[in-house]
Amino acid sequence: MSSGMKPVTLEEKRKLGGGYNTFLQTTLPEKFRVYNPADETVESAHVAFTTAFPRGFALEVLQVYSGPPVIVYKFRHWGYMEGPFKGHAATGEVVELHGMSIFEVDEHMKVVKVEFFMDRGELLGGLMKGASLDGSAAEAAPACPFLTGTG
Repeated sequence: MSSGMKPVTLEEKRKLGGGYNTFLQTTLPEKFRVYNPADETVESAHVAFTTAFPRGFALEVLQVYSGPPVIVYKFRHWGYMEGPFKGHAATGEVVELHGMSIFEVDEHMKVVKVEFFMDRGELLGGLMKGASLDGSAAEAAPACPFLTGTG
């Protein structure tokens, strides 16, 4: 794991709830988290993303920059948001996340280290574009504390 987060072992990844819960770790205060991995289980994360992306959420390798033992590639993770996500209506639009990954393998091609570099906000922003399903206005969401009073 990377993108400014501390490295995570396989055991820590299991404790975090795996996949999306690992990738969406954040240091944001809880009131600003649109997806809070601390509150999600493997099952609830799976339901959230399979509901939002009923046709799947594809991973596309766009370019490979180097080969073994250090494999570096650029990726795109994308899907059509055709279901709700965390209280926001489906948009029908493509939601995507771009990033880079580094895999290190040993002489037996066994993966010994993995790093991902991406902007979690790119994914979460796309998932939050739909109208609020509870009828509240988007303006009711917490404001950015750094931009308060900037006009």
